[in-house]
Amino acid sequence: MLKLYNSLSRKKEKFSPLKNKKARLYTCGPTVYWFAHIGNLRMYIFEDILKRVLEYNGYKVKHAMNITDVGHLVSDQDVGEDKILLAAKKEKKTALQVARFYERAFKKDLKLLNIKEPNIWMRATQTINDQIELIKILEKKGFVYLLEDGVYFDTSKLKTYGRLWPAKMKILPGARIEVVAGKRNPTDFALWKFSKEKRELEWDSPWGRGFPGWHTECVVMAKKALGIPFDIHCGGIDHILIHHTNEIAQAEAAFGKILARFWLHGEFLIVEGKKMAKSEGNIFILEDLIKRKFHPLSFRYFCLTAHYRSKLNFTWKALESAQNALNNLYQRILELKSKSKREKTKKSFLAKIYQKKFLNFINDDLNTPKALALMWRLFSEEKISAQQKLQLLLDFDRVFGLDLERVKAPKIPKKIKELVKLRELYRQEKKFKKADEIREKIKKLGFWVKDTKEGPQIKKI
Repeated sequence: MLKLYNSLSRKKEKFSPLKNKKARLYTCGPTVYWFAHIGNLRMYIFEDILKRVLEYNGYKVKHAMNITDVGHLVSDQDVGEDKILLAAKKEKKTALQVARFYERAFKKDLKLLNIKEPNIWMRATQTINDQIELIKILEKKGFVYLLEDGVYFDTSKLKTYGRLWPAKMKILPGARIEVVAGKRNPTDFALWKFSKEKRELEWDSPWGRGFPGWHTECVVMAKKALGIPFDIHCGGIDHILIHHTNEIAQAEAAFGKILARFWLHGEFLIVEGKKMAKSEGNIFILEDLIKRKFHPLSFRYFCLTAHYRSKLNFTWKALESAQNALNNLYQRILELKSKSKREKTKKSFLAKIYQKKFLNFINDDLNTPKALALMWRLFSEEKISAQQKLQLLLDFDRVFGLDLERVKAPKIPKKIKELVKLRELYRQEKKFKKADEIREKIKKLGFWVKDTKEGPQIKKI
């Protein structure tokens, strides 16, 4: 039984899709004005784990993700410049050049982190006509009014507005909501913004030339890709109060249906105990990690160590620990591969118990920390053969996504092999001091020698 925490009901619920064994999933994609930072990437890893868990449970997943390439202002609401146009000015490029460059960079990051791509990619600029049609529906139903700067949604007309908010929460103008002159209610939001002057990325509409509001785009793209209602909508916890609340409001007002049945939200990644911010100088992208010689999958492993609904504190020391753990895991996989070739096939009932426990953990709202702990416990289980351990680990990795199946022994340079042979000769002659000196020399060259009953094993540090 798969249980997921639904932000809409504020509790864990048993998941079952609307269509038998077909789960429809929408994940909020990037606004392509800059690289995705590691806080963003944590969210995409959580969504990938969700997708993998759904598939592990036998569901066929139809996954759609948007690319926001217009309409997302510097404020997440209705004020400031368009983030992409602002980036275009800084980089002296066209808006579309900026958008496509960072879209490619984002897809490269997904590949490096072993995140499965969605079945459907959809750019906001590809659905402008659909967005205009949605606003027309809202206008006919009396939810729309015009201001000097755009077309707005009247939240007071929808009794269920704010259903995603925490219980008893109040929103005050100037606190969580920025005030736009003429708005009827502090929570009203723009469906279409008028161009103040000629700009890139603007279109004609029945209300005036301009561009769509950010909250409108996702409703249209989700509906176009998956229909309404669909099964699961995901995003960061920062989307709950405004972006996702406004998506739900438009779908209910226009179609009389909830946009999605389950709403899942990933918590923040903080850095050295502080919120990521340019003013703190602590915003890192994946390339920053790679430049420091960290494998991208070490960041994925690091994210698995915390539950997706818990804050995760990023430190370089913590990432180093994650990389060491990942290297240790890869080495153990190699050892199991080698050992399983030499041993006879054995079956243990205990393996089924491990598999059942693993399923229970991941089906309890994607509890990856407990699933990881179970994986490490498996290595010390003497009653399970190397072959069965390997099979279990590869099965677990269908969820973890750490690329265990592709783990191969590193190529050992000829010089290292010769040093290992020389060290063995010294050991046989009981010249242990010289053998230790050779071991240190090998270590400085980036390799480690482990003595076993079968002979010395060499691994890359």
